[in-house]
Amino acid sequence: MSSEFVESQQQRQTSSVGPDGDSQTQASADAIATPAAADDLEADDKEDDIKKEEGEFSREEEIEKLRTSGSMTQNPAEISRIRNISKVQFGRNDLFPWYFSPYPEVFSQEDVIFICEFCLSYYGDEVAFLRHRKKCTLQHPPGNEIYRDDYVSFFEIDGRRQRTWCRNLCLLSKMFLDHKTLYYDVDPFLFYVMASRTDKGCHIVGYFSKEKESADGYNVACILTLPQYQRKGYGRLLIQFSYELSRIEGKLGSPEKPLSDLGLLSYRQYWSENILDLLMGYNERDDKVTIEAISSALAMTTQDVEHTLQAMKMQVYHKSDHKIVIPDNLIQQREKQKLKVRRVLEPGRIQWKPPIFTASSRTWGW
Repeated sequence: MSSEFVESQQQRQTSSVGPDGDSQTQASADAIATPAAADDLEADDKEDDIKKEEGEFSREEEIEKLRTSGSMTQNPAEISRIRNISKVQFGRNDLFPWYFSPYPEVFSQEDVIFICEFCLSYYGDEVAFLRHRKKCTLQHPPGNEIYRDDYVSFFEIDGRRQRTWCRNLCLLSKMFLDHKTLYYDVDPFLFYVMASRTDKGCHIVGYFSKEKESADGYNVACILTLPQYQRKGYGRLLIQFSYELSRIEGKLGSPEKPLSDLGLLSYRQYWSENILDLLMGYNERDDKVTIEAISSALAMTTQDVEHTLQAMKMQVYHKSDHKIVIPDNLIQQREKQKLKVRRVLEPGRIQWKPPIFTASSRTWGW
């Protein structure tokens, strides 16, 4: 028993996620350990965290750590976060989940589950999956295409009209999102799915969901880029599209909190780059700018603008007044980033009007 515990501890130190399902080994180790041993483990983890803080911080290493092992703050003792699916075949890609997803319990006993990349139906048997693929006629997300360029398309799907498809999308995304709690009550949400087009059809790249009526004014409830498309600029396009919709609605938008680890990194980068570009334009024209002006120009809330300025150390208090400064290192860093070719969406191509819902269509419609 002690040897199993030592082996599992050694496996926990490696952050790679493989098809063998190392999280299941972690679960057995936690079950064997006594409460006192668990406290010792937490103490050791805290000491390791302190040592990491003393060392140099590498953004690339942190992103890679988040991509491969999920949240760094997760507690392995929480059963709800233990991966129950080892491997997923999704189109041409093999995906290795990061988190628990509430698929039927029988699927957790399978080595691989097969998910149709168009209708998102899931199967534990390859023969049944291949039989389904011969019959499946869906070639794009089941909604209205509201944006298309040479690179991607966006589809708007009503959770009330396409319950099964949206629930399957939530189950798929939960494998890669730590904070997601929505699986079945999809009626109050709209789903905006980004897809790449080939001769076979439109393949899902990522999506974000949005409440039909948000009391807090959130323009994004949940956002995800599938793992095989991460680190390729698709997350930026999803975020930009959510703010373009907010601009059409004439509202200020903000993502629902708390953000996942990768979501926070993506939003921070998007906010900082857009705010910096806007401020550099004001600086060149020698114009004055306020936080409210930045907020309305970028369709961001004033809270998000202020938090970003403070994180970038651009907001200072000088002579009893708040002022915005642009450090030279940020200007040089932004100039280098502009040399990279990055795709952006063209707002003029969006064919969309804010939908109007009755009280019954915002919730369950049995």
